[in-house]
Amino acid sequence: MNSTSLPKRFYKTVAVTAGDDGFAISLDGKPIHTPARSELAVASQALADEIAAEWDAQGERVDPATMPMTRRANTALDRVRGREAEIVEEMVEYAGSDLLCYRAERPEGLVTQQQLHWDPVLAWTKDALRAPFSIGTGIAHVAQDENSLARIREALSVHDFYALTPLHTMTTLTGSALLALALAEGRLDPDAVWQAAHVDEDWQISQWGEDAEAKARRTLRRAEFDGDVQFLGHVNR
Repeated sequence: MNSTSLPKRFYKTVAVTAGDDGFAISLDGKPIHTPARSELAVASQALADEIAAEWDAQGERVDPATMPMTRRANTALDRVRGREAEIVEEMVEYAGSDLLCYRAERPEGLVTQQQLHWDPVLAWTKDALRAPFSIGTGIAHVAQDENSLARIREALSVHDFYALTPLHTMTTLTGSALLALALAEGRLDPDAVWQAAHVDEDWQISQWGEDAEAKARRTLRRAEFDGDVQFLGHVNR
C-alpha cells in the first residue's frame, strides 16, 4: 500500500485499561474496535501492552502492516471466537495427513534428516498424548487411528480462541498440526519447529542451492511464524 493512501494518525495518546472484558486499548480515551466492530479487549495485559505499543509507535500515518499483534487480536476476536470447535477440527484434519507421517524412501541423507527431526515428535505424541501415528513412504494416504486423532482434538481443545489463532496459522505454515501442538506444549522451541517443518526444503537447498525468490518467500513465512510465536507467548503470560 502506498504510504499516502494510509490513514493519517488521528490520535495523540494510547492507553490500556482493565475492565470486565479484559484489557482494552483506547486512543485519546476512546476504545479501539476490530473490523467487525467488537471492542479490542484481550485477556492478557502483556498482549494489550504490545498492541498499545504498536499504536503508539505509528507516525504520521497508521500502517497496519507494522501492527502484527493488533492484526492477530482482530482475527482472534472476529474470526476465531465462537468458532473454536471448527478451528480445532481444521487442525485435526491436518493431523490426519500430517507432514511428519510422509517419508522419503531415498536418498539416505534425507531419510536420516526426517527421522532426526520428526521421529522425536511422533514419540512424544505416542507417549505423552497417547496418540500413536502411522508413517508411510511416498504420497499415498496414510490412514490414522481415530483414537489418536481424538487425543489430538482433546489436546487442542484446551486452548482458548486467543491461542488457537496463532496455532492454526502455525499449522498451515508448517503443514503439521503436531509441530504446532509440540510448540504449544513446550516440547519443541520455535527454531526446532521451523527446522522440522523445512527438512525437505533444506535438503533440496543443500543439493541444488536456493533462488532469490524462494528465499524471499521463506523469509516472509518465517516473519509470520515468528509473529505467531510472539502472540502465543503473550497470550500464555
